[in-house]
Amino acid sequence: MKIYNTLTRTKDEFIPQEPGKVRIYACGPTVYNFIHIGNARPLVVFDILRRFLTYRGYEVRFVQNFTDVDDKIIRRANEEGISSDDVAAKYIDEYWTDARGLGLEPATVHPKATENIAQIIDIVSGLIDKGYAYEADGDVYYSPAKFAQYGKLSHQPLDDLKAGARIMIGDIKREPMDFALWKKAKEGEPFWASPWGNGRPGWHIECSAMVLRYLGETADIHCGGQDLIFPHHENEIAQSEAYTGKEFSRYWMHNGYINVDNKKMSKSLGNFFTVRELAEQVGYAPLRYFLLSSHYRSPINYTVELVESCKASLQRLENCRANLAFAKKNATLPEKDDDLAVLDRLESHRTSFIAALEDDLNTADALAALFALARDINAKVLDGEPSRRLCKAALKLFDELTGVLGLLQPETRKVNDDKTAEIEALIAARTEARKAKNWPEADRIRDALKALHVVVEDTPLGVKWEVRTMDN
Repeated sequence: MKIYNTLTRTKDEFIPQEPGKVRIYACGPTVYNFIHIGNARPLVVFDILRRFLTYRGYEVRFVQNFTDVDDKIIRRANEEGISSDDVAAKYIDEYWTDARGLGLEPATVHPKATENIAQIIDIVSGLIDKGYAYEADGDVYYSPAKFAQYGKLSHQPLDDLKAGARIMIGDIKREPMDFALWKKAKEGEPFWASPWGNGRPGWHIECSAMVLRYLGETADIHCGGQDLIFPHHENEIAQSEAYTGKEFSRYWMHNGYINVDNKKMSKSLGNFFTVRELAEQVGYAPLRYFLLSSHYRSPINYTVELVESCKASLQRLENCRANLAFAKKNATLPEKDDDLAVLDRLESHRTSFIAALEDDLNTADALAALFALARDINAKVLDGEPSRRLCKAALKLFDELTGVLGLLQPETRKVNDDKTAEIEALIAARTEARKAKNWPEADRIRDALKALHVVVEDTPLGVKWEVRTMDN
């Protein structure tokens, strides 16, 4: 697999430190509000990265944090008249609602900043001892000027970065670029005891502490949104490598921005949308499809028309799967002479699918391979009387590839078991009524099925049915 590495600005061959094992750290949300569509893009993209590496046989340890102490959380707590802990707990719960809707697999570990205060204090103390950081009236600052490679991720020399920085009136930093590792407690803010007095961690240091604790001194892949390259990830590298003397992460992956109607998403422009708001309008599955429909490093433009198109594309995949599952259930022939030739054709799409994702996680090309598979299933499997062997193999492959992308998840296809039994009993009764030419009874059962939103289709292989709501 090749990955575009922000650190080298090239597509690098991915070689994990330990054969067969991959350690990934993904920056998670700051939990002071519902996640927005911009937050959702890295969540979906790197969920697919983790799924694909697992699919290719790697043992993946995937760590995604929650920032649960931060200026924004404190501000929201003051606005709502509750504690910072309550704000964080509330929006972590809301995160999980959206995460399940988007089809995100839980990380191996979801650590919180507040669970790693001891590790943070140890690192800050070590950086002071090594001369990279200094205490100033209860605050502790890191000095980028002491780290010779500062700017290597954002590819900006320190002098250029300094030109855009300034010290605010009242700041006690020595240099404009110095950043906080530890912040002195203010009235009404959460705090923890430390060698420098009561305070709380800065934003950047928490990720260094969690990578070190949960993945070791060097991660294989560190990922997040493009907006995190500088200063967040740049500062993570500086403080981590100064502390350990080891490379912090071997590969860095960053996704592109999201625009809304060709404009940068912004609350001031009124085009800022949470995932919850959009999911209520179009559903979670079309949002996931939209977020993987373009290459992750490219900017992507959200429009209602585009998401409606994604919804239609998903429906085509759903229809293909439903028809294939029905054919498998009702096929009468065990096998046919041309099965192997058709299967070879279908397998070629697996090869294309894997090649797309191995080329810097190209989900757009992977989707193209998936739709090519669906077209061949429709034309070469479902157009005629397929064998059970062919239907079974085609369905297994279809579910395998959609599963890597997190599409058409089984839970989205399930109908309540009791309802399924009721529907199938009604369909069987309708079939018997039609055989007996008891048309009034058949019509009565048809109306009962309609009331359950069940659409029935009589086919050469038997009766096919599906539940359709007003949304689909």
